[in-house]
Amino acid sequence: MRGYVCDDILALALARARHLGVGGDEVLIAAGLIEPDAASAALADHLGFAPASLDARVPLDPGHAPDVLRTGMLAEENPAFGASFILSPRGHGARRLARAAAKDPSLADRVTIVAPERLRGFIARRCGRALTRSAAFDLRRCLPEFSAGLISPPHMVAGPLLLLAALIATGLFAAPQPTVLILQAVLSVMFLGAMALRLAGCFVTPGHDLACRLGDRHLPLYTVMVPLYREAAILPRLIAALNALDYPREKLDIKLVVEEDDEETRAALQRLDLPARFEIIAVPAIGPRTKPKALNAALPFARGQFLVVYDAEDIPEPGQLRAALAAFQSGGPRLGCVQARLAIDNGGDSWISRHFALEYAAQFDVVLPAAAALGLPVPLGGTSNHFRRSVLEAVGNWDPYNVTEDADLGLRLARKGWRTEVIASTTHEEAPVHVRAWLRQRTRWMKGWAQTLLVHGRNPRRLVRELGPGPALGAALLVAFPFVAALLHPLCLALLCSDIARGAMGGTTGSVLELGISSLTYTNLFVGYGGAVLLQLYGAGRRGLLPSTWVLLLLPFYWLLLSLATMLALVELIRAPHQWNKTEHGIASPRRPRDATAAPVRGSAADPRRPRPAAA
Repeated sequence: MRGYVCDDILALALARARHLGVGGDEVLIAAGLIEPDAASAALADHLGFAPASLDARVPLDPGHAPDVLRTGMLAEENPAFGASFILSPRGHGARRLARAAAKDPSLADRVTIVAPERLRGFIARRCGRALTRSAAFDLRRCLPEFSAGLISPPHMVAGPLLLLAALIATGLFAAPQPTVLILQAVLSVMFLGAMALRLAGCFVTPGHDLACRLGDRHLPLYTVMVPLYREAAILPRLIAALNALDYPREKLDIKLVVEEDDEETRAALQRLDLPARFEIIAVPAIGPRTKPKALNAALPFARGQFLVVYDAEDIPEPGQLRAALAAFQSGGPRLGCVQARLAIDNGGDSWISRHFALEYAAQFDVVLPAAAALGLPVPLGGTSNHFRRSVLEAVGNWDPYNVTEDADLGLRLARKGWRTEVIASTTHEEAPVHVRAWLRQRTRWMKGWAQTLLVHGRNPRRLVRELGPGPALGAALLVAFPFVAALLHPLCLALLCSDIARGAMGGTTGSVLELGISSLTYTNLFVGYGGAVLLQLYGAGRRGLLPSTWVLLLLPFYWLLLSLATMLALVELIRAPHQWNKTEHGIASPRRPRDATAAPVRGSAADPRRPRPAAA
């Protein structure tokens, strides 16, 4: 690099490279002191190699594209010298090539050099559509039993629903009171069991994030994947949050995944003049237009041993990557995934966003940590999932046809024998502030949970064999609970109103069956409202949201909206099972300082009671 950068800067780059265990060229590129193409050209000139020319004449089998991306090497036949190679070395790879060239000068005739970024761009242009087809259809082909693309909701849902409706109608006509009692008893058993499991989370002591024992030199390359669609307005805030991550920039590989026809977002990204650690992956419009399909298409371009998925509106705590690595270190080789906690930081915008914030506090600060501690499958949140890349690929990546790919992947990891842990580190998110936006998002969530139930429930015997009876029951209660609660709530309210109306009209005490129905109704309502309030109060206490808990007075109205979303989800599951209802971001009020909206969860890296590491 002499002649490109002054000697003083080279000395500083060398010192940082030795501290991090990377190459000096990687330090200079990450600092913006030299362009990637210039660094590769300098290496080629130093070794006496020719620069590679990537054009249409270079042969490339799309089936070999993942291997080329993994190795950084493209082989081609040269009539004069036999096999020749296009290499994209950097860091220690460049040093190894230099040693090899010193031993074998003939390499200069068979090797050309190109910047890794150029090679990846060439593969994206030449093989992007083939890679996207694989992203969309590989799970269907290789693991069909786990693909939502191969289930037929009209046959699997419409038929049983019609049969169930016919049976219920017949029962109501022949014996209305016993039918209602039996129906409510069956639903109540599942509902009460699920609520008991969720309330058990109140008795599980939240753990603390461990300190990462790896020094900067031994930190692995970490890939951050952010799927984007129509997110131009929120990009500056996203880039600021990613730049704030406490991780060596030389070891960060940030992939911004955008749809190929989303011209507005792509143009906004180009205007930002992003550093070298950011790479834009354009996904062709092949297969379902869903977030998991986009992630699958970008995965071959990821370079890290570990990777995390964030959404466009996310603001993760700066130390989250190190906290996840600490969990992987202490969790053993069967720990395949780490879920960070999610929190809403615009809860004060509306009553619907306040409810959303309290729901998240109950789910991510109480329920999911308890499920992980009890060894149950963890239905992942839609963001801040940290994976060992090898594990993610071993279980088939994301299902591009499931609109809640997170919950599905959490169950698939458990069925394949991998554990998931929940760490205290938090990612702050934006909640919908209008009922219409909330309803669209919640309808998609409920539809996706229905897809997950259909996929994993189509062979119950195999599910129990792979998970074990206890975890299988826990998974059923965790995943089926939203449907049971949403469907049972209007029924209980209707029966309650009926009892009140009859009482007001001077009705009699009623038969034993009527008393049984009323008792179940009141029990479900009491346990449902009481359990939900207790969970959300408990979560609000951990998250510092107790001043917002007055909104729980509106819980019956919120649950009726949830019931409406569930009914819409069932209709959409039959009519458009793979349609992705996009949630609009960047419409919330400007976010106030973090400490003005929520306290950090106990045990997280931002908890002021935790000792802070010395500044590097």
